[in-house]
Amino acid sequence: MNDIFVFLFLASLVGLGIGIIKPMAFEKYLKGNITRGKLVKVFGGVTLLFFILIGMTSDTKVDSSKNEANKAQQNNNQTTEKKQEENNIAPVQQELNLVKRVIDGDTIELENGKTVRYIGIDTPETVHPDKPVQCYGKESSDKNKSLVEGKKVKLEKDVSETDKYDRLLRYVYLEDGTFVNLALVKEGFAKGSTYPPDVKHQDEFTNAEREARNSQKGLWSSTTCNGTTESVQTPIATPTPKPTQTTQQPSQPQASCVIKGNISYNTGEKIYHVPGGDYYDQTVIDTSNGERWFCTEAEAVAAGWRKSKV
Repeated sequence: MNDIFVFLFLASLVGLGIGIIKPMAFEKYLKGNITRGKLVKVFGGVTLLFFILIGMTSDTKVDSSKNEANKAQQNNNQTTEKKQEENNIAPVQQELNLVKRVIDGDTIELENGKTVRYIGIDTPETVHPDKPVQCYGKESSDKNKSLVEGKKVKLEKDVSETDKYDRLLRYVYLEDGTFVNLALVKEGFAKGSTYPPDVKHQDEFTNAEREARNSQKGLWSSTTCNGTTESVQTPIATPTPKPTQTTQQPSQPQASCVIKGNISYNTGEKIYHVPGGDYYDQTVIDTSNGERWFCTEAEAVAAGWRKSKV
């Protein structure tokens, strides 16, 4: 419609020009006394009319374009919000959290008392109440300590909030941006281990594990675990100091008190092991953490411990 008005406006403008210059050119088309003044009024009025119509249709077109652009932007915003809602993925928290202690290769305790389990990776066991220390477990735990213990970290949530042990499930970052979960996999201290719905960084972990395995780093080396961490890591024997009058050995049992009262670092559960049990020899009692020796099973039960299931 706007194009038609433009055409008519130009036609009337031409007519106005001819009427001014040579008004007699319209004598055979118009009856009556043809004067320059009449032609100017007629074509001038028509030209003005079409000029106004062109302006009105142009404004309508601009408004329509703006409305379409706004509608497209709204659709894009709604699509983005919908994707974020479907994925339910939170951004990296800017709040810094102080790491109070490292429990093992993939678990830490924060200053506020909350326990955090790294998402997407799995390191060899070192403190599992029903499993022995696995191959490369100590090295993985020590590496995690060197990365985060006593430092401030940022946490990133995927979809799940906690696991069945009520531990926070998070990706962990140092202040300098180092992605701790990924670093452990890259250097061969952990394996990639993602479970839906927490799969945001699955591809990164898969690629990092492949590179570490191909390069035989850490637990992938043929001189360590060759990728099989389920094997028990043989502890290095250390000489036992001779007891003296000034040396105390609180972690050593009395002759008849040989039941080991262990406390799980992961769950805090109190579990006791009797001689001959599958994990009796691998269990080390640390009395500074509240662990203790018992002389009888009844004594252990009365103190709040349960017997190991294996």
